[in-house]
Amino acid sequence: MNSVKTVILMTAMMVLFILVGNLIGGQSGMMIAFIISLALNFGSYWFSDKIVLAMYRAHEVTRSEFPELFNIVEKLSSKANLPMPKVYVIDSPTPNAFATGRNPQNGAVAVTTGIMKILNSDELEGVIAHELTHIKNRDILVSTIAATLVGTITFIARMAGWAAMFGGSNRDDRDNGNIFYELALIIIAPIAAMLIQLAISRSREFMADEGGALISGKPLGLASALNKLSQANEMIPMHNAGASSAHMFIVNPLSGKSFVKLFSTHPPVEERIARLKEIASGRR
Repeated sequence: MNSVKTVILMTAMMVLFILVGNLIGGQSGMMIAFIISLALNFGSYWFSDKIVLAMYRAHEVTRSEFPELFNIVEKLSSKANLPMPKVYVIDSPTPNAFATGRNPQNGAVAVTTGIMKILNSDELEGVIAHELTHIKNRDILVSTIAATLVGTITFIARMAGWAAMFGGSNRDDRDNGNIFYELALIIIAPIAAMLIQLAISRSREFMADEGGALISGKPLGLASALNKLSQANEMIPMHNAGASSAHMFIVNPLSGKSFVKLFSTHPPVEERIARLKEIASGRR
């Protein structure tokens, strides 16, 4: 169902993209904006692992340094039929984790030192399995496509706004109804695109939870981990976390701040835990 939801949301994004694109320059203007946005996001996609790992000062570790963590990643990667990703550790008391990499062959899993202090082995396996599912589902690619479309829609809307303001006589010759429609679309489209992007992020989190439960075979371990991580991040939010990368973590590292559900990159933890309990009981 979450896969279907992602397809529906991406389709809605494309429809919005086409509608806004026709406001300025027709198809040629739309393609120019798309190419610009694609070029801006390509670098982020191709170098996503290096960028985010450097941002959080993650350092690659070996089996001899963190044998339990390394063994868990190796075991679960084998179960998920994935190449062994690189393993990174972030020196932070805030318990959290994320996965990155443009494809499974370039995957990386990063955990904080804090997460290894508060989770038991079953809970840590659930978290690692969740992150491996992100790699398996190529969620970095999905998020990059969504970001490209959002960037294009925003760019086109801004250009259309400038054209509407300085269109001169051309604007006066147009039907008033069309003008109001275009102005409404210029204002609403970027907001709607951002909300769709956030909804896609939440649907991918649900998919990663389900995949993590399947790979680890321990849905209750993941549920327990989410409960602990959510509470810990409320008390000790990650001080160097950025809004642009918050969606990558298993729980929102900015959750110490107040977010409306509609504008959140993550589904409510209570709902995620409830779904995992349903999986454990065989009801999902």
